[in-house]
Amino acid sequence: MSNALAIFKLCVQAIRDGELIEREGRTDKEFHFQSWFRKRLETLGLHFDLPGRNSYPDFRLVRFPEGYELKGLAYPGREADYDCNSQVPCGEHNGRQIYYVFGRYPNDPDGNRYPVLDLVLCHGSFLNADNTYVHKNKSFRGFGTYGDILVRDRKMYVAPTPFALAQGTAHRRTLILPADHPANDEYVEVGTLTRREIDWVVVAYDFDLRTNEIATTHVPNPNGGREHVFAAYRVQGDPMDPVSLREREQSPTIPAGNGEDDQD
Repeated sequence: MSNALAIFKLCVQAIRDGELIEREGRTDKEFHFQSWFRKRLETLGLHFDLPGRNSYPDFRLVRFPEGYELKGLAYPGREADYDCNSQVPCGEHNGRQIYYVFGRYPNDPDGNRYPVLDLVLCHGSFLNADNTYVHKNKSFRGFGTYGDILVRDRKMYVAPTPFALAQGTAHRRTLILPADHPANDEYVEVGTLTRREIDWVVVAYDFDLRTNEIATTHVPNPNGGREHVFAAYRVQGDPMDPVSLREREQSPTIPAGNGEDDQD
């Protein structure tokens, strides 16, 4: 059994007890929610590597093959998706099981101390089932009229948040785990969420510097149609209204022909 259950329960208890986020100032736009979560790990006595800029995941447990990636979201504000910077969400990374912690807080607080409004802790495979993709930034030199300009292919990914994927998560505290992940009597299942893999996947893209057009290459997904089942839980004493998967467009238009070298 992972530490996710105990960590989530302690987060819920902290919210109930009014444990506030504390930021150092208005320029602290990244680490305030991480600091709040860090106190929960310290309370449990879990050893972890300290987070740093551009590290993934934010918190890597030392004695357990687990990592926790934190995503603080201002509310009201952008909540349907988030920038992943240089790492596609996944459920396993470098041998660690990866969990994502999404917390929303007031967009315009009247001070530097404010509450966590709602929270979702989910296994990374709920966001993306593929653990094999390895992100790399590439570059080439030779662009421009003199041939001495470097072009960097620095990818950024934008993924949907659990608040967009699952209805019933807003203004609640919800834990989302693979259906075969063991739970205990302190948790009540409030929903079954089934995500289905698409039939065609993008494996490459080309960018035309003359037209600023992107052409993507699709191939059949060998796991097309495979279903990944997750369970949504609440801690005893929290509201038990149901959680369900929102209807979303999950399959791109099947490319013409054999699916290769089609422009989007």
